[in-house]
Amino acid sequence: MPTDPVRRFLAALDPDHRETIGAKPRDEQERLAAAWERELEADDELDTLDELSPPAAEAEAARRVLDRESSH
Repeated sequence: MPTDPVRRFLAALDPDHRETIGAKPRDEQERLAAAWERELEADDELDTLDELSPPAAEAEAARRVLDRESSH
C-alpha cells in the first residue's frame, strides 16, 4: 500500500478520475489528497466503514472530495 498521501488518494479513485486527477499539477493533487485525508479523519461513518473495508472507506472519501470540488 502506498504511503505517499497523493499516491494513496489516486489509488482510492476510480480509473477515470485517477487519470484526470493524475494529469493535474502536483500542488493540486496534494491539495485534494489533504482534503481526502481530512475527510477520512473527520467522518464517523467512514470510521465504521474503514473497520469493515478500508479500501471502500478510502474510495467513499475520495468520491466526496471530488463531489465537493465539482460543486464549486
